[in-house]
Amino acid sequence: MTPPVPPEVAARAAELREQIEHANHLYYALDAPTLSDQEWDRLFHELKRLEEEHPQLRTPDSPTQRVGAEPASKLEKTEHLAPMLSLDNAFSPEELRAWEQRNARMAAEVVTAGYDVEPKIDGLAIALTYEEGVLVKGATRGNGTIGEDVTRNLRTIREIPLRLRAGGPPAPARMEVRGEVYMPLSGFAEMNARRSAEGLSTFANPRNAAAGAVRQLDPGVTATRPLRFFAYAVQLDPRSTERLPVTTQTELLAALRDWGLPVNPLAGHRDDIGGVLEYVEKFESTRGTLDYEVDGVVVKVEPFRLHEELGVVGGREPRWATAYKYAPDLAETTLNSIEINVGRTGALNPYAVLEPVEIGGVVVKLATLHNEEDIQRKDIRVGDRVIVKRAGEVIPQVVGPVVAEGQARAEPFVMPDRCPACGTPVEKPEGEAMVFCPNSACPARIYWGVVHFASRSAMDIRGLGEERIRVFLERGLLHDVADIYALTEEHLLALEGFKEKSARNLLDGIAASKERGLSHVLFGLGVRHVGEHAAELLARHYGSIDGILDASVDELVAVHGIGRSTAEALHAWAAIEGNRAVVRKLRDAGVVLTAARGEPASGIFTGHTFVITGTLPTLTRGEATEFVESRGGRVTGSVTRKTSFLVVGEDAGSKLAKAQELGVPQLTEEQLQALPDQLAADQAAAAERAAAGEAEPEKPKRAKKPKKAEPVPSE
Repeated sequence: MTPPVPPEVAARAAELREQIEHANHLYYALDAPTLSDQEWDRLFHELKRLEEEHPQLRTPDSPTQRVGAEPASKLEKTEHLAPMLSLDNAFSPEELRAWEQRNARMAAEVVTAGYDVEPKIDGLAIALTYEEGVLVKGATRGNGTIGEDVTRNLRTIREIPLRLRAGGPPAPARMEVRGEVYMPLSGFAEMNARRSAEGLSTFANPRNAAAGAVRQLDPGVTATRPLRFFAYAVQLDPRSTERLPVTTQTELLAALRDWGLPVNPLAGHRDDIGGVLEYVEKFESTRGTLDYEVDGVVVKVEPFRLHEELGVVGGREPRWATAYKYAPDLAETTLNSIEINVGRTGALNPYAVLEPVEIGGVVVKLATLHNEEDIQRKDIRVGDRVIVKRAGEVIPQVVGPVVAEGQARAEPFVMPDRCPACGTPVEKPEGEAMVFCPNSACPARIYWGVVHFASRSAMDIRGLGEERIRVFLERGLLHDVADIYALTEEHLLALEGFKEKSARNLLDGIAASKERGLSHVLFGLGVRHVGEHAAELLARHYGSIDGILDASVDELVAVHGIGRSTAEALHAWAAIEGNRAVVRKLRDAGVVLTAARGEPASGIFTGHTFVITGTLPTLTRGEATEFVESRGGRVTGSVTRKTSFLVVGEDAGSKLAKAQELGVPQLTEEQLQALPDQLAADQAAAAERAAAGEAEPEKPKRAKKPKKAEPVPSE
């Protein structure tokens, strides 16, 4: 029998819990620390010791429970109390006034009721469920109705209270607090610098880094990431008779602060739409000084009773709120030079070296120039004053030159006729915009080829980042991707920066990658035109790499979803003995080069064809493809009149223009994830009409196009 806890010990544990959580609230929510780090550590370790000696003292809301849970095998699904809605966008003062006028036609009081304005954080929407003041669940937005249970990960974010504070109006017995998890720019930069120094891959942008951290299977990893949180809404159970103790959005934000939840200090009340526009204009000029990404302002009608009267459009967008989105940041600077980067496929990628210029709070020195044809079309020349555009975390790009009449200019840019990395004469395939180095032994191709092979979407070799790859190549340890599997502990310990633990961690990551399977190996080999989707189709069709390498062009084209350009590129790659030698080395190293053969799944997407373009907020291209194919849909590489939907991410290219030209509906990642429920509801409604003997409504020739192709924030 467990001995009882002495009363004085229980009282001390309670006192420590209160002191630590109070210090967390002052530090994270109010930015007013009162304890030194050393004193906080002392209190924390005293509480941890007491709980270890008396396990009965360990409560779910104890500060010691923020970190330390075992990794999960997968993220379970969980249903929200009510759908998490998306916001429509306004891009100009005229559109914002038009939004108010539409609402005024339904509820005239809107014009004089006042508005709440809040910065629109570029983070990950989450929902925190509190029962009797204790955090019991945390979930991602998911498709708006069903998200992923990430409770253990969210517990590691110290400014999220495990128990609500007493103060202000009484908190509802059961509620979902909704808000945004984000990564500060300073924390993001420090994290990337640390990872680079350790030889690990770096993250592309704070938004994706935050999303990936929240969706980790291991909460210990989440705890190492510099995550923060802002709360902005509360959802009650619609089946409950309980009501919020406040009547306006501004009062709700005050209540959230009283309950210990962090609220953006820049949120505020404005009496009318004119005041909102003043806030929007002033905030645009200062947002670049903030330590987090902001791409607009959320505007909400103040009184909650008007929220009920205005309602929701299509079950997805509240009429009572909108997001004012800022235009991409532009700046003018000098183009100092045009340089060439040789990629893993041999593509020569031109980029601009700029006179450093600040855009949206970030100093930009480099920008993309896409290809030679794009440079010539825009007539961009070295020495020009150029307009540079940066939208959020999208790679900066040169929009075009600013040329005065009669201005002397340099000669037009011409691509080099030899590879700048190895001197081999370059090639430009007919009908393609890019110029290529055909030398598979080109040092630049080898470097980027190994980087690609080790990347998350390919073999996902943890700990094998760009800097370590560069060192291995310089030391002669790598000559191709297969040499990764010949690395030994002796090799690593002879290099600066490696200790026994770091060497063992990398070797464990390399060993684990051997089981990734054929589609990942095929994609990782970096064959031109063979992306994640094509690799999956080929692996599923042939079942082994030997069948793929021995297939003719016509046989490859016969695989559903494989085009002739892909087939020709793969067949040409397989004809090179050096490439086959790499495959043999991979096999000898124990890398799995087989896959289960089978037909695509059937499901709610059966009969629909999808194309994916740009960078999605949280899903990789492979994960998005899996989402579609696991539900019976097809993913292809080009937009045609038969395409059902184009899934659009950031930095979308010509596929978006083609879809707009053909009238193909476009989906954001959020809309893609919500589509199964939408289609299921449509099918259910059709079945009900059929059962009732009602005539089927006339169907449009195409699926209804969503209002916006741009990702929308969650509420």
